[in-house]
Amino acid sequence: MKSIPSRPTTLLMMYTSMAIILSSTVVASSFSPATSTFAIRPHRIHDVRTSILLRGGNEEDIQPTPEPESPVAVSSPPADTSKLGPNAPPPGFLRSLMPWFPWHSLPNYLTYARCLSIPLFLFLSYYPTKFVHRAPTLSSIFALASITDWWDGYLARRWDVTSPFGAFLDPVADKLMVSTALIVLSGRYGGIVAIPSSIILAREVGVSALREWMAQRGKRDSVKVGMQGKVKAALTMLSISILLCVPEGVGLDSLGWKFFGSLAKGGAGNVVDGVTNAGLEKVLGPSLIMLAMSSVITVTSGWVYFKAALPVLMGKE
Repeated sequence: MKSIPSRPTTLLMMYTSMAIILSSTVVASSFSPATSTFAIRPHRIHDVRTSILLRGGNEEDIQPTPEPESPVAVSSPPADTSKLGPNAPPPGFLRSLMPWFPWHSLPNYLTYARCLSIPLFLFLSYYPTKFVHRAPTLSSIFALASITDWWDGYLARRWDVTSPFGAFLDPVADKLMVSTALIVLSGRYGGIVAIPSSIILAREVGVSALREWMAQRGKRDSVKVGMQGKVKAALTMLSISILLCVPEGVGLDSLGWKFFGSLAKGGAGNVVDGVTNAGLEKVLGPSLIMLAMSSVITVTSGWVYFKAALPVLMGKE
């Protein structure tokens, strides 16, 4: 009759068999990290050591678990600290080259520059008295100011940056610059410029008052700037830039100019000594026609705004 092993001996034999099975090549491969999530973890090295010793191995057979390699740091481009809006595109060449520059304030800086150019433009219109390069200088100042009018709006939309003060000052700076140039040109050429200038300025005052009144009633979007208003602004700025480029007194003795009668002011002989004509008298007539067209579009676009606001003005809404 066989003797029955005692309970401690039986448990020791079971644990030994389980350790040998778990340490075998087949089971170890089935629980490898590539095929299972039950792989032996490095911090449980004492379990591996026990299984090796139970199979008759030595201490030398125990290989230390290598430490996991630290991830390699990947260099990233310099962060854009310009505080642009969430919809702004990634930094380009200039923004990457100068990340320290406050790019989010650039549209406002352009508006400030346009405001500062107004007193400079007004001063150079009359002083110094014998300024040979007055015409190209005034034309360049006004043309650059007109370009910044488009540029600051484009950058504000592209970079998704807005500010209450910038939204207020931008249209004010445009109207101040155009009004100053029209007043200076009216004093130079008389009624032929003063009449369309008066129409343009009257429309600007009326439409600005209408927009403010509609904004108080929460309907400002019904009188927002349309395509006709943009065409009027572009045509006005272009005609003023060309008129300023013509030296004072040039082209006033032409036959076409005499047809305007008392509306025309000035005449031949008013050109400052040293000023070259360079054929600029030929662009005086087209620039005046463009200014007259701008005044016509001014009236039609203004009527569109007032027509859209008419139900509110008549109390029907």
